[in-house]
Amino acid sequence: MDINERIRAILAEHPIVLFMKGTPEFPMCGFSGRAAGALTEAGATFHAVNVLAEPQIRAALPHFANWPTFPQLFIQGELIGGCDIIEDLKSAGELSRMASDVAGIAP
Repeated sequence: MDINERIRAILAEHPIVLFMKGTPEFPMCGFSGRAAGALTEAGATFHAVNVLAEPQIRAALPHFANWPTFPQLFIQGELIGGCDIIEDLKSAGELSRMASDVAGIAP
């Protein structure tokens, strides 16, 4: 499986995916930590991919998503954005709504 197929498979398997540096429990950059924290605070159940442990994904994802930096949040296979966008969505109450919509529950 080539790397783009692998990325597509991850996105197809998990409704909410955060590609980040480190893990939610042990983020390896401040932006990744803030993004994971915002998702957790919004009540989102998400799959995290540590791009530091996956160098092929780290190299390919910026081209795949047309987004140059990490973290990158995808919901239902669609790129949402990076840390600032995630925090803005959380502040506006949209992130919890989006997570609830994916889970099929009322916010």
